Amino acid sequence: MPAEPTPALLPQAASWLHRRSWSAADRPVHTLLEAKRRTRQTVSVVLPALDEEATVGDIVRTVRRELMDRIPLVDELVVLDSGSTDATATVAAEAGARVEQRDAILPRLPAVPGKGEVLWRSLLVTHGDIVCFVDADLREFDPAFVSGILGPLLTEPDIQLVKAMYDRPLETDSGAILPAGGGRVTELVARPLLNLHWPELAGFVQPLGGEYAARRSLLERLPFPTGYGVELGLLVDALELVGLDALAQVDVGVRHHRHQDGQALGRMAATIYRTALERLDRTHRLKASADLVHPHLTQFTRDPETRAFTAHSHPVTALERPPMHTVPEYAARH
Repeated sequence: MPAEPTPALLPQAASWLHRRSWSAADRPVHTLLEAKRRTRQTVSVVLPALDEEATVGDIVRTVRRELMDRIPLVDELVVLDSGSTDATATVAAEAGARVEQRDAILPRLPAVPGKGEVLWRSLLVTHGDIVCFVDADLREFDPAFVSGILGPLLTEPDIQLVKAMYDRPLETDSGAILPAGGGRVTELVARPLLNLHWPELAGFVQPLGGEYAARRSLLERLPFPTGYGVELGLLVDALELVGLDALAQVDVGVRHHRHQDGQALGRMAATIYRTALERLDRTHRLKASADLVHPHLTQFTRDPETRAFTAHSHPVTALERPPMHTVPEYAARH
């Protein structure tokens, strides 16, 4: 759970950060199973996958062994293949997942490339009351990535969407590991956009994270950006539709995954920026820099002693000087 928030957060965001942030350990798996039986909710886990033969099998085996066979928390495990040219589908099926092909779902509407397209189509081939999305490129996969984010949805009837939060170490080509070096698009693009235009969402540690769960009744009412903007789009639209208090986040530890090169990150950033612009235009919230809703940026670091995420806020300045020829003192000298 994040430490005490800094004063620059909006009061509602600071309150949310304290009340709607948990650790996976706060809800042991047996309590989730009891809640699931009591409420009779069903759970689908979806892995969108494109050429992930190296990692998808381990994730599927872990979910099936720990959360289906050992403890029946997950009812449906689906790998949705978006046109892999490697053995992703075979590996996933052999590990115990049901594999669905993107292009075979809703064939009257030709599929377009992109993660959001796959997530959207997954709603047509899954049945769970709660749908949990997990990226298929994770390494050292922990079942808490699933059980942790399911927890608030199974035990808190007012919660509609839960994001995972975690550390994202960056492994460099030289073998060095930067403990918090991952999530570069989050820090350089998504977090500034959210902080400046949707400051209610400033408390999300990993707004672009691919591990999140939501009620089907919410997902079926949301538009899905087809590309990399899907996570930001769903988060912003969920805020507009159900309000901040229906959203939550859960600390699941550390996320290890494949990192993209600089050009791929640039394409991702551009798509996310356009997704944000579409929503700002649609809701008439696109403002000049001097009129930003909340000109602060809140960032998070993990405290090495308490292991809590600590929020740090910084002002985002937009002061501009006028053209020099308009300054009287300059005009007098020239």
